[in-house]
Amino acid sequence: MDKNYEIDNVDLKILGLLMQDATMPYTEIGKRIFVSGGTVHVRMRKMEQMGIVKGSTLMVDHTRLGWDIAAFIGIYLDKSSLYAEVAEQLMEIPEVVNIHYTTGIYSIFAKIVCRDTTHLREVLHDKIQKVSGIQRTETFISLEESVSRPVPFAEPVVG
Repeated sequence: MDKNYEIDNVDLKILGLLMQDATMPYTEIGKRIFVSGGTVHVRMRKMEQMGIVKGSTLMVDHTRLGWDIAAFIGIYLDKSSLYAEVAEQLMEIPEVVNIHYTTGIYSIFAKIVCRDTTHLREVLHDKIQKVSGIQRTETFISLEESVSRPVPFAEPVVG
């Protein structure tokens, strides 16, 4: 791969369209931004090799599957140097969907998704609070997620 490859406006437009709809075919993207589908393919491959694109995900509304509780956990560590070890243990808990190393009063801020309050209590008590290195936690239950969107790297493509 060319180490001197630089992201340009075409790359940003490709990313913008795929962030709106990751299932959009490369040929359709090419039509909208006036390049070939092959060009889109080559540029996506380069952005993947550079680590800019890290795969694609399927967004599922967990509430429609009976997982009605989303909560954020502020985690205090015994020592901040334990972050990597604690994060590794948290990654083993399926209900933990995000982990952030943070500044401020918490060392870690994590998001979990649970079926109900009983499940939430079990995850907190039987899994998270048993992770070695965690001193204590604070839990914030999300009542509603109003926005979940990608960063707008480029002007929207109309087409």
